Amino acid sequence: MNKSRTTRWILLALVAAGLGYYGWQRYHGETSETAANGAQKGTRAAVRVSVATVEKADFPVYLTSLGTVQAFNTVLVRSRVDGQIDKIAFTEGQLVKQGDLLTEIDPRPYQAVLDQAKAKKEQDEANLANVNLDLQRYVKLGEFATRQQLDTQRSSVSQLTAQIAADVAAIANAQTQLDYTQISAPISGVVGLRLVDIGNIVNASQQTGIVTITQIEPIAIIFTAPEDQLPDIKDAQGATPLKTIAITTDGKRPLAEGKLAVVNNQVDSTSGTIRLKAVFENKDHALWPGQSVSTRLLIRTLKNATVVPDEAIQHGVEGLYVFTVDQNNKAELRKVKVSQSIDGHSVIEQGVSPGERVITTGQFKVQPGTLVSIVMASSDPAKSKAQQE
Repeated sequence: MNKSRTTRWILLALVAAGLGYYGWQRYHGETSETAANGAQKGTRAAVRVSVATVEKADFPVYLTSLGTVQAFNTVLVRSRVDGQIDKIAFTEGQLVKQGDLLTEIDPRPYQAVLDQAKAKKEQDEANLANVNLDLQRYVKLGEFATRQQLDTQRSSVSQLTAQIAADVAAIANAQTQLDYTQISAPISGVVGLRLVDIGNIVNASQQTGIVTITQIEPIAIIFTAPEDQLPDIKDAQGATPLKTIAITTDGKRPLAEGKLAVVNNQVDSTSGTIRLKAVFENKDHALWPGQSVSTRLLIRTLKNATVVPDEAIQHGVEGLYVFTVDQNNKAELRKVKVSQSIDGHSVIEQGVSPGERVITTGQFKVQPGTLVSIVMASSDPAKSKAQQE
C-alpha cells in the first residue's frame, strides 16, 4: 500500500513540473513577441516609392479617332481596242511611273487600217492634182470655155480638197487606234494582281480590266470626328492646315505625319460625326491602301500647362487624386482635376503646382502622413520603366 501511494505522489510531481515548464515557456514567448512587435512599431521602415516632378510644359491637344487609308487615285486599266494580248510588261506589285508600258495588244489589224488610210489620202491627192490641172486649162481657154465648165471644175477641186481633209482625220483615228494597242500607266502607283494573261482576247466594252493601279504617293486617310468638335476644327483649320498623325491601331508605332485636307460638306445625322480627309506624302510607303490606323488631329497646344505622368493619378470614390511628397518625405493626398491626357501624361487644372513631387509607383502602401523612401525620380514614363527594369 505504501508503495502504490509513493508511485502516485511521484506521478503528481511529474505532472506539476510539466505544467510549470509549459507555463514558463508560454509566458516568456509572449513577452518576447510583444517586445519584438513594440520594437518594430518603434522603428517602422519608410515605404519605398518612385516619384516624378510636376512640370510646366506646352501640351498638345489631339482629337483621336480610327481611320482607313485610301489611295489618292485608283485606276482600273482597261483596253480601248479589241485584240489579243501579246505582251505583259509589268510585274504584280511593281511600282510604275506614269507612261510606263503595261500591256501590248496585237497591233497588226490596226497597222493595216492606218496604211489603208494613208494610201487613200495619197490617191485623193493625186486626183486633186489632176483636177487642178484641168481647172488651169479651162482658165487659159478664157472665152472658149463655158462658165458651167469652170464652175464644175472648181467644184471638183473643192470636193477633193475636202476628201483629203477627211483622209487626214481617218489617218489620225487609225493612228490613235494603233497607239491604243500599247497600254501605258495613266498614273504613277503600285500595280495589283494581274486580271488577264498573255493570249487572252480583250474587248473595249468588257468591264473586267487588265490590272488596277493605286497611287500611294501621296496617300490619304479618311477618319471621323464628333460633330461637336467641328467648330474647333474649323477655327483651327482656318489659320493653317492641321497636323495629323497616323499611328498603328495598337497605339505603339507612329507611321506618318500629314495635313488635314478636307472637311466633308455635311454631318452624318445617323452617327453625329463628320468625315475628314488627311493627306500624307508617304515617301517610305508606311501607309497602304485599305489599312486601318489610329489618327491624331492636333487641335491646339496648351501653353505652360501643369503636367504629371499618368501613373501618379489614382481613382477613388471621391474622384481623382495624387500623393505628393513634402520636404520631410511624408505623403500627402491631393484631389486633382484632369483636363487632357495623352502619351502617358495628363494636364492638371487644379490640385498640384509645378515643382512638387508626386508618387508614381507604390501608392497602394501609402496613406496620408506615411513616411516614404524615394528610390527613383523621373517625369518621363519611358525612363521610369527602363529604370525599374
